[in-house]
Parts: sequence; structure tokens; C-alpha cells
Amino acid sequence: MKRTLLAVVVMAVFLSTGVSTMAGENDLINTIQDGCKTELDKYCTKVTPGEGRVLACLFSYQDKLSNRCEYALYDAAAQLERAVAALTYVVNECDEDLENLCSSVVPGEGRLMDCIDKNFANVSGRCKSALKDVGLK
Repeated sequence: MKRTLLAVVVMAVFLSTGVSTMAGENDLINTIQDGCKTELDKYCTKVTPGEGRVLACLFSYQDKLSNRCEYALYDAAAQLERAVAALTYVVNECDEDLENLCSSVVPGEGRLMDCIDKNFANVSGRCKSALKDVGLK
């Protein structure tokens, strides 16, 4: 269980950087909110959301989490793992396109994806296929 909670804390840091996931940030948050509602209401109501504080609260009560909450955290971590794998695949397949078409773009907040969209006619077939494979196109 400890490993799953740490993975979700990493997810919180990942999300707090402004990087959105292909699984959808709201899907991950909803998974945890729904599965851990009892624990959130009981232990974490006074925690200010953001920057992983709510997940840190759950982590501090890990010995009191229900099976449902543990599963929700595991599920959220699995969703994030799939999203990171998809993102890694796209970055690997689109590396040359990003360098050739978007080298002046500061990463974050969807700017690289916007650049790829604006230059889509010049994007390689390899990159286009990867974007399609993960559902971004």
C-alpha cells in the first residue's frame, strides 16, 4: 500500500506542475474523491487542497484507510502510469517534430501540443500515428 500512496503523491506533484494527463486530471481526482470519501470527510476536511496536501493527509492515515480507498488510490496510480506511458510514447515518436517545429516553445500548460496542432500539416507520419494511438488526434 505504501508504494501506491507514494505513486499517487508523485501524481499530485505531476498535476500541480500544470501538466495535464491523457487520463484526465479530473478523472484521477474523481477516482480518489469517490473512493476515499469517508476518509477525506473524516481525516482531511481541514486540509487546503492543492500541491498534494490532501494526498499527504491520506498518506498520514494510511493505516486507517478502507479497502475501497486503497483500491481508489491504486486505480488512480494505474491511470497515471498509463498516462505517463502514453505521454512518453508520444514524446519519443514526436521528438524530431518537437525539436524542428517547436524548439522555441516553453514546455507546460499545453503549449507544445498547441504548437504541434498549429504545425500539424508539417508533422511526421510517425508523430501523427502516435498522437492517434493515444487518442490525442
